[in-house]
Order: sequence, then C-alpha cells, then structure tokens
Amino acid sequence: MVEERIIETRTPTGDTHTHTEIIHDRPERSRGGAGWAIFVILALALVVGAFLLMRDSSSEVAKDNAIADAASSVGEAAQNVGEAADAAADKIAE
Repeated sequence: MVEERIIETRTPTGDTHTHTEIIHDRPERSRGGAGWAIFVILALALVVGAFLLMRDSSSEVAKDNAIADAASSVGEAAQNVGEAADAAADKIAE
C-alpha cells in the first residue's frame, strides 16, 4: 500500500510551500549473501594456493638437500676407494 502525504508550509510573509512525501509499505530489499559467499570462496582459494606454494617450495628444498647428501656420500666413497688403493699399493711395494 502507498500513502501520500502533502505538507503545506506557510512563511510569516504569507508564502506557501508544498512538499509531497510518498511512503511505501513494502520492506527494504536486502542484497542477499552472494557478495559474502564470493569473498569467502576467494579467501579460501587464496589460503589453499599459499599452502600449496609453500609445500612445493619446501619439497624443492628437501630435494636439493637430498642431492647434496648423495653427492657428499659419493665423495666419501671415492675417498675410501682412494685410501684402499693407496693401502693396496703400499702392500705390493713392500
């Protein structure tokens, strides 16, 4: 239902001003929750992306450390073989 109010105002000099106000009975329209839902989905996607990026970065570090450890082991093994060869050569020379 619509209600119309007409308000007349008179100044001390005798001038008349008219103001019309229209009042609607229907409630204010809500915007819904779509904006919040999109915000939550985007925030969740950002958190998951950051987690995956960090996990990939730490796995790269772990892979690099494993390669460095393997190279160190190969170096130690080569050193042992060299020492064994020297010992064998010394025994033959005696």
